[in-house]
Amino acid sequence: MRLLLLSNSTNAGEQYLEYPKKYIADFLQKSNVTEVVFIPFAAVTFSYDEYESKVQERFAEFNVTVKSIHKAADPLQAINNAQAIVTGGGNTFHLLKNLQDLNLVEAIRDKVLNGTPYVGWSAGSNIAAPTICTTNDMPIVQPQSFNALNLIPFQINPHYLDAHPEHHAGETREQRLLEYIEANKNMYVTGLREGCMFLVENKSISLVGSRTLRLFKYGQEIKELEATDDFGFLLK
Repeated sequence: MRLLLLSNSTNAGEQYLEYPKKYIADFLQKSNVTEVVFIPFAAVTFSYDEYESKVQERFAEFNVTVKSIHKAADPLQAINNAQAIVTGGGNTFHLLKNLQDLNLVEAIRDKVLNGTPYVGWSAGSNIAAPTICTTNDMPIVQPQSFNALNLIPFQINPHYLDAHPEHHAGETREQRLLEYIEANKNMYVTGLREGCMFLVENKSISLVGSRTLRLFKYGQEIKELEATDDFGFLLK
């Protein structure tokens, strides 16, 4: 299994997919991928055509063709024939509902577990986890369940922030994730800060990026882990 799970697509002040393009290119080229099936269903306020075009513009820089699944006559066949699967960010609930409605969740899971490379950012990384319960998004639609691709045995919280804005009386991101582990005591949650990503190669996992990762687990102190740390425990 090969996964590249990005916290975000774009760092502040940069062009779309600028910071991760080298990592995506290297990841896909390692498997000799020349064409990807793109899943745009997290888009809500702009069209799937626009999303496909936006991703294609960047992927063209490393000679990879992007074909969005929303144009496929047979979405299931498109997944089964995919050289690689790429899922963009946006609203996680909207993404998962569309995948469930098209009966694609198990097909994607089986395809990736059998070696097809998978790239996701933001919502596309969220759905690699067992559930989407640690997304930051608003439930603007109701999926059949919160169960996602379950490619990894831990949860991701992309775009993780430590900040608590002045005069803001609501819960911080940390408090929300503490609520999650209180209700899900056996689950690890990774606070994946922007500019960082997980690289999973078969049974190994590493953190890529210059920022630390926040690790949450019930009954344990919150930890800050660096790219040089061993993350193998997350896959057990």
